[in-house]
Amino acid sequence: MIAVTIEDIRNARRRIAGGVAVTPCPYSPSLSEHYGCEIFCKFEFLQRTGSFKERGARNALLQLSGSQKEHGVIAASAGNHALALAYHGRELGIPVTVVMPNYAPLVKQSNCRRLNATVVLCGSSFGEAKSRADELARQQHLTYIHGYDDPAIIAGQGTLGLEVLEQVPDADAIVVPVGGGGLIAGVALAAKSVRPNVRICGVEPVHSTCFTSALRAGHPVRVPSEPTLADGLAVGIVGELAFQIARQLVDRVIEVNEAELALAVVRLMELEKCVVEGAGAAPLAGLLSGQLNELAGRRVVLLLCGGNIDLTILSRLIDTALVVDRRLVRFSASISDRPGGLARLAGVIAEAGASVKEITHDRTFSGPNTASVNVLCTVETRDREHIAQLFQKLTEAGIRHFAHNA
Repeated sequence: MIAVTIEDIRNARRRIAGGVAVTPCPYSPSLSEHYGCEIFCKFEFLQRTGSFKERGARNALLQLSGSQKEHGVIAASAGNHALALAYHGRELGIPVTVVMPNYAPLVKQSNCRRLNATVVLCGSSFGEAKSRADELARQQHLTYIHGYDDPAIIAGQGTLGLEVLEQVPDADAIVVPVGGGGLIAGVALAAKSVRPNVRICGVEPVHSTCFTSALRAGHPVRVPSEPTLADGLAVGIVGELAFQIARQLVDRVIEVNEAELALAVVRLMELEKCVVEGAGAAPLAGLLSGQLNELAGRRVVLLLCGGNIDLTILSRLIDTALVVDRRLVRFSASISDRPGGLARLAGVIAEAGASVKEITHDRTFSGPNTASVNVLCTVETRDREHIAQLFQKLTEAGIRHFAHNA
């Protein structure tokens, strides 16, 4: 198996200099106050195509032979690797074809086409898209560039680790999203070479546990992937080379659920004023999940690695996060169907300091008592304690109610 060394990463950094942005890594007072450690956010979503994938893509493209550049390259990708190849392929005059699974966000599909890449949609999983890409590579004599298990890709992603430790030289830990393993392998190799005691923590979605499954088995194994907000991490199997590098260097890998991913996206919108996709928000999801308490009081860098969120799901994601954060509650209440019944309910809600977002009457299924009606209420609240205060007010007012998500 071809090894990747710290010299490969340093060479990659020199190679891609000027073609890939050096992204900021500021201290976050707001996140630090919330989560009890000194948090720095690496804004890698500010790359031209919105993700860290540009580092590896440009490094790989620049090392192709003249013949390979002429014929072009191909890759299977849910989006960010495809975008990076498309952009840098266009910049370097190299034809790019990308095979994307059918679930790939529309914004990533359209942006790849806008960057002059040939886009092929195929399959309901990354594995199916990869098989199609392999076929096309053979048929059209294209060079396949793996998104996370290619030495040039891993070395390119490793430049992020070097950059982080120049910006935060006394970092105690770096928290990294994990999909196929190329990023965490490169970052861990670079960071541990410069600062051996820095802690590397990986975060992957519970709906695609490629890395933790490989750790349990001792080798990469294919795992079923369910739909996840962190679609960029749902690859089905960790890369063999990436795993062999990362397993020796990564200190811990944890799993986060969809609610934690949604809440992390919204936390970053509120506190950092930035919109990050689910995969990019995974490091913060790991922190807010409570599974990384050993980092309390430490200097922690969160790699916010992707900003290409699908706007068609953003409003739903926000509402989901508000429910998780107990800032949005839904309950049923039985009120009088006579004049003043609804006004009385609204008055109790207002007295509790909550805000009505929506009220729907249900007369058909309210029972035989025609003098009363069930209403479904969606209400904005501050937190769990505020919800308890609201329900106490309803009880004191004699309004029967049933909570749906409290």
